[in-house]
Amino acid sequence: MIDETVAEIRAMQTHSSSVAAVKAAEALADLIDREYSSLEEFERDLEHNAGVLRRSDTSHAALHNAVRDVERAVVGGADSIPEAKHRLETAIDDAVEAVRTGKRRAAEHAAATIADGETILTHDYSSTVLQAIENATAEGAHLSAYVTEARPRYLGRKSARELSANPRVDTTMVVDSAMGHALRQCDRVLLGMTCITDGTYYNRIGTFPLVTTAAELGVPVTVVGSSAKLIESFHFENDFRDSVEVSREPMADVTIENPAYDATPVEAVDRVITDEGDVPVDSLTTS
Repeated sequence: MIDETVAEIRAMQTHSSSVAAVKAAEALADLIDREYSSLEEFERDLEHNAGVLRRSDTSHAALHNAVRDVERAVVGGADSIPEAKHRLETAIDDAVEAVRTGKRRAAEHAAATIADGETILTHDYSSTVLQAIENATAEGAHLSAYVTEARPRYLGRKSARELSANPRVDTTMVVDSAMGHALRQCDRVLLGMTCITDGTYYNRIGTFPLVTTAAELGVPVTVVGSSAKLIESFHFENDFRDSVEVSREPMADVTIENPAYDATPVEAVDRVITDEGDVPVDSLTTS
């Protein structure tokens, strides 16, 4: 299960960073069924596999935190293998619950800021954003939503399908380069987050031009996500995807770059909402 989970995360089959964090933590349950000759061997195997899972995507702060929390709760805390395995099982449950609770509460806080009749633009695929919109409409709001395609993997199409299934959301999908056109129709931008660290907001590629265009047009930008994604001194590493996602046909003498994430100065956004409520943007800058 650990190897399969690592492969799935690396292939970006799991689009939501919260889902990736849950899958990574749950994968460590594999160790419960393994046989070990000593407690030290078990702890070494846990440390090794936790490191492998963290390295499967060095951009996901939530994954990093969840796996780290499991590891810290177990290593050095037990006197026997059975006790260590019990601690591992409990730590996995706690980490998964923390991720899910953080996501749920962040969505609840964001939903409370969404007004009936608003037109919202969102980018790519954020399960927390989608849950916030679902919560707002469950309370009676009728909304219009623009969704960018999020090329080259077109994850925005997944968002559009989910939003269109909600009878209280009028959904329109646009190509990424039409963001300026769509923003002129919008009251706000609502985005998820991969993480915020050292004054930089990391999210799917296309976020930076979207945020700067919104600022130019006077459309406020709200970012929503679990507080586990706010992390100090996290070494974020961008993921450069296969060029075939951009062009199926090779082009002579052309280098194709396909970065998965954008880096945006956090002060460029207007509001950050987590499971703990509003977080002052100036508290997240490095200055």
